Amino acid sequence: MKNYMDLTGRVAIVTGASSGLGYEYSKALAENDAKVAAFARRKEKLEKLAEEIEAAGGSCIPVQCDVSEEAQVISSVQKVIDTWGKIDILVNNAGMIAYCPTVDLPLEQWQKVVDVSMTGYFLMARECAKNMIQNQYGRIINTGSMFGHIATRHPILVYNATKGAVPNFTRSLAQEWAPYNITVNAIGPGEFPSEMMQFTEEALKELKERCPIGRPGK
Repeated sequence: MKNYMDLTGRVAIVTGASSGLGYEYSKALAENDAKVAAFARRKEKLEKLAEEIEAAGGSCIPVQCDVSEEAQVISSVQKVIDTWGKIDILVNNAGMIAYCPTVDLPLEQWQKVVDVSMTGYFLMARECAKNMIQNQYGRIINTGSMFGHIATRHPILVYNATKGAVPNFTRSLAQEWAPYNITVNAIGPGEFPSEMMQFTEEALKELKERCPIGRPGK
């Protein structure tokens, strides 16, 4: 039986790879023998990730990149192509959250989250797809959120709004790029402890009350 987890020879880019789910996605891809280009703004954390992956026998290059900046995305994607010759997999994962009552939310903060969590997804998908279309192969996975499907009483409007856009962004690209053997899918994780999502005692108590498994993700 074919091993569908075997990614030998595949080249993957993971954005938001310096912490949280992106860090774990990168290690999981490397453990299944993909070559991983880890994208994020914090170079020192990417270097630590690359060291971990290389020590375990995998291949990883750290690429410092702000996905909201078009020029950086273009040059960073080209760096991966120059290094490994192609891009097979893109995991769009970089994101931000803004805890702020909507009536107090500055336009600058709204725009910053949109630039990273939505425009960044577009720029990365556009640039990677140029190579994928040439090669007639690609796999794109967009990290959404359960808050892209439901609301929460917490004041995180712009996070909810950008994650709500991910499903239809994904459907649109899936339709457009299917003829080139590129699949585009999204996942909608629940709450995972990370640098971006900290849990107070009150938050954990609330989670236990409304989540059947009674804990955040691991």
